[in-house]
Amino acid sequence: MTATVEVTALGAPVTVQDGGRPGHMHHGVPPGGAWVPELLVAANLAVGNAPDAAALEAHGRLELRARGRDVRVSVDGEAARLLADGDTLTVPAPTRYAVRYVAVDGALAVPEVLGGRGTLGVARLGGWEGRPLRKGDALPLGPPVTSAFAANGPLEVHLQRLVRTLDPTAPVRVLLGPDAARFGDDAVAVLLGSTFTVSPTSDRVGQRLDGPPVPHGDEGTGTSRPMVRGALQVTLSGAPIVLGPDHPTTGGYPLIAVVIRADWGRLGARRAGAPVRFQAVSVEEAREAWHLHPAHPSEATSGPVRPILGA
Repeated sequence: MTATVEVTALGAPVTVQDGGRPGHMHHGVPPGGAWVPELLVAANLAVGNAPDAAALEAHGRLELRARGRDVRVSVDGEAARLLADGDTLTVPAPTRYAVRYVAVDGALAVPEVLGGRGTLGVARLGGWEGRPLRKGDALPLGPPVTSAFAANGPLEVHLQRLVRTLDPTAPVRVLLGPDAARFGDDAVAVLLGSTFTVSPTSDRVGQRLDGPPVPHGDEGTGTSRPMVRGALQVTLSGAPIVLGPDHPTTGGYPLIAVVIRADWGRLGARRAGAPVRFQAVSVEEAREAWHLHPAHPSEATSGPVRPILGA
C-alpha cells in the first residue's frame, strides 16, 4: 500500500510547490517555486527532507490525514510532530505570513514535470493534476526519511535564521534599472521614498502594490523582452508590480528595478495591506546578501543536494 497524505478539508487555495523548475524559460515556462522560499526550506529541513522537496503551500486552513504509515509533519519549520496512520492534523490559516508550508517526511511524490514537482497553475502542469488541491485528494509520499540533513550549525538556530530573514519591518532591497532611461530622478525618488502596501489582488504571477503612482514617460511602446522573478514593472498608470514565481517569461512594461534574490521571500511573505519600502543596493551587495542567506545552497544543508530554489 502506497503511503499518502489525504486532504480532508481546506478553506483556501492549496497547491504543491517545491524549489522550482529553472532552465525552461526559452520554452515559455517560468521557474515557479515557493512563494516564500525560506518557509519551504525550513519546513523541509525540520522533517529531514532535502530543502527543495515538494510540500504544500497553503493560503488558508487545511486538514490532512495520514494513510499507510505514520508521518512526521512540520509547518513553516516548527518542530516536527508525529501524525499516526489514520489520524488527522488541522493546520490553521496563516496569520503571520501570506502563506504556510506543510512538509511531510519523505516529501510529496507527485510526478516530476520538466524537472520540478511544483504546480504551475497558468499552464495546468505539475503538482497534483496541475491544479489546486481539493477535498479527497490523496498525495503519494516518498520513502520515510531515516536521518535528517545536518544544517551548518544546530538545526534550530538555522531555522530561526531562515525566519528572521522575513522581517516584515525591513526594507525590500532592489537593484535599480535596467530601464533607467525610461524613468527620471522623480520616479526613483517616489519608489525609494514612499511606503507602498501589498494589494489584495496579488497572486503568484505578480505582487501588486498600492501607493503613489511612479511617473514615467513610457507610452506602451516598449519592446517585449525576457522577464525574471523580482522584476519591478511599472504599468501605464504608474502602479508597480513585482513579478512572482509564475511570472510571464516576456513583458513590455518598463522595469524601474529588480528585487534582489535574497529578498524574494521577505516581500512574498507580506499579507495584503502590509507596508513595503524599497532600498537600493549595489550588485556586489546583492550578491553578498544571497551568499550569506540561510536558504543559499551552501548554507541550507551540509549534504550534497542539487541547487535549490532556482539558485
